[in-house]
Amino acid sequence: MRDTHGDLDKALADIVAIRMQIARDTAFRGLGTATLAATGGLALVVAGAQALLLDDPTARPILFFGLWIGAAVTACALIGFEAVRRSRRVHSGLADAMVFSAIEGFLPAGGAGLCLGLVFARFAPDQLWMLPGLWQVLVGLGLFASVRVLPRPVPLAGAWYLLAGLTVLALASETRHLSPWLMGLPFAVGQGLMALIIHRHAGHGDADADL
Repeated sequence: MRDTHGDLDKALADIVAIRMQIARDTAFRGLGTATLAATGGLALVVAGAQALLLDDPTARPILFFGLWIGAAVTACALIGFEAVRRSRRVHSGLADAMVFSAIEGFLPAGGAGLCLGLVFARFAPDQLWMLPGLWQVLVGLGLFASVRVLPRPVPLAGAWYLLAGLTVLALASETRHLSPWLMGLPFAVGQGLMALIIHRHAGHGDADADL
């Protein structure tokens, strides 16, 4: 009886491993063009609102980063909901494995970004001006790490985020002030580029299915 249970457990484990391997080797088609573009628009809205309402973002870092963290959580929720919905339609029985495989590459970058924010806030609050650029670099690295399951042109978006982050660091180092536009514009362009890549890769029929 124990041998039977052992064989069954091994067979189930092998099936799970095979499904995960198939998911890692299959192009993920759960991203929606309109949703990605909307997150870029959200970045512009937050940047514009902060530019109008915050006279000195550097003097109010909690409010500045709080709004951006809220925008990031909203964007991730929108993208995640759309990814799950589309994956169940496109990838059928592999949907859960495909979604996990797609976010797997972003987890280290996301965790690093969270840790950087906490460390800067606790131990180096006068260096918070570096966070926008560092976060953009980490997004670029996350895209490069996920290129195996995303469309081939995605490294272009990763390169944009990487170069934008380095440029933002260079520009911000001159004043060491927080700027809504140095945060918002790179993300707006990057998300717009991702939307264009997904649209062209998926074709008009599939890319617009989320509209």
